[in-house]
Amino acid sequence: MIRGQSLPDIQRGRHRIRIEYFGGRLALYVVITVGAFIFSTPLLWMISTSLKSPELINRIPIVWIPPELRWSNYIDPWREMPFLLFYWNTIFITVTNTVMILITNSLVAFGFARIPFKGRTIIFFVLLATMMLPPQVTMIPTYLFWSRLRLVNTFWPIMAPEWLSAAYDVFLMRQFYMTISTDLDEAARIDGCGWFGIYRHIILPLSKPVIGVLAILNFSFNWNNFITPLIYLNDSKLFPIALGLRLFETQMGGGDTYVRLGPLMAMTLVSIIPLMVAFFVAQRYFIQGIVMTGIKG
Repeated sequence: MIRGQSLPDIQRGRHRIRIEYFGGRLALYVVITVGAFIFSTPLLWMISTSLKSPELINRIPIVWIPPELRWSNYIDPWREMPFLLFYWNTIFITVTNTVMILITNSLVAFGFARIPFKGRTIIFFVLLATMMLPPQVTMIPTYLFWSRLRLVNTFWPIMAPEWLSAAYDVFLMRQFYMTISTDLDEAARIDGCGWFGIYRHIILPLSKPVIGVLAILNFSFNWNNFITPLIYLNDSKLFPIALGLRLFETQMGGGDTYVRLGPLMAMTLVSIIPLMVAFFVAQRYFIQGIVMTGIKG
């Protein structure tokens, strides 16, 4: 018992603290719930629209739960367009690019973070300076380059540039590598490991968080990439899902005057499911990598 306070006063003080704690938690949950509902409204509208008939889509006020669920919106597009081919193209491009990006960027970042060589800092800052160059500046010269190689309307212009090191990815991995103690390198070198052995047996196993971050970011970018395939691909058999949805919107609808929103929203919803699955699977590594990256550098 605190000197000068009676037992009832102490109990009232504890009761007041308990009420303030639970009141604060309740207010926090209310704010989070309201914010989550507001931000998820477009997704809820997409789900609702994908199950509506054309008559209900434009009705005011909005009918959130249609009286009859139109499941044909999820079935008919597969018969009308080669969506399986679109998904295969997207999976092939996305998985290949993501794997190659992780390999090349991790190697380059390891060189900048661990291997001492003359001019390392200057070269690293030159690499970072390329982040200031807008992609619109290099779009036409890059197209002319691939056109001279006669590789337009192939996957090479979409995939090969992604395999080269990107400044942001290298920076992110380098900053993470620099949080790993160099004493581990010295111990491995005593045991006879070379630079690649240190990279393979020490750095990579400790870099799962940052690898998860880059995997999610690059998977999302390549899955949703629209502008690059739009520039280089002309054959619909090579289209990824982003171009496939646009083709479905223009050819199966009425162009600019009429769009079949129900099937379009259904296919759009199906197209984002892999992204949601990838994020929830790697969510722990994503958050951990964002928190830990940049602590030292």
